[in-house]
Amino acid sequence: MSSKLIPSSPADVMVIRNITPDVVTLSVPFSRFGILKVGGRATIIRLTSGTLAVFSPVALTPDVKAKVAEMGGKVGYLIAPDIEHHIFISEWAKEYPDAKLIGPEGLPEKRAGQKDERIRNDDHFAFVFSPKNKDPQGISEEFAADFEAEYVGAHANREIVLFYKPDKMLIEADLLFNMPPTEQYSRASEEERNSHGLINRLWNALFKTSGEAKAHKRVQWYLFSNANKDRSGYNSSVQKIESWDFKTIIPCHGDVIEGNAKEVFRKIFEWHLQSHK
Repeated sequence: MSSKLIPSSPADVMVIRNITPDVVTLSVPFSRFGILKVGGRATIIRLTSGTLAVFSPVALTPDVKAKVAEMGGKVGYLIAPDIEHHIFISEWAKEYPDAKLIGPEGLPEKRAGQKDERIRNDDHFAFVFSPKNKDPQGISEEFAADFEAEYVGAHANREIVLFYKPDKMLIEADLLFNMPPTEQYSRASEEERNSHGLINRLWNALFKTSGEAKAHKRVQWYLFSNANKDRSGYNSSVQKIESWDFKTIIPCHGDVIEGNAKEVFRKIFEWHLQSHK
């Protein structure tokens, strides 16, 4: 992955924020193709047991290590939420060797063939999500006590979506964007924030969740849900996720949605929830 996509000094631009006492986000600039500003975000969740789960790990900076220690220091689960969000898993696994690695089907094989100094090709994934293997009980009892999970295998990136029950939070990677990524670029330089302005204004308009969000709905329906030619499976996953009682959505790309999260989700996925043909 090009250095143009990931900040060269993540510690200088990362925003560490407590969403609740038990949920912390690590937000950083991230751009697709070095142009499209989508932002990146990891989420650290403290389970009822005190064990920490890290969803979509980002760079493990000294400040992040300090925050992990502040939250108890026991990292038990490192979750690569799809086949794209996995670059920093090895860095965390080396620092916290007792943590179980979790990811979607196809990811271990993908990593085994990659030549990237940040990726250890022999990292062992303790639990691999697939259509037939998606029950959180298979991870551990303590994990299943706090999380519901849905494996969206019909998504091109093979998404793992979590519902953290204690704080009623939906945590996801590429299922839903919420542009613009204001928080994720809040510590970036003015030059970086303003670069490629026109194309990013168009990008933000395409993936905004405010207003009627017609463009976003169309992208979900005509592109994302049909990428693997399994719109029925995509619809079923969306319907299951909608049944969870979440109040907040923490996406990897774009700002956290707080307060009206269920309303936003229903708007963007309206056609899927209706099983529109």
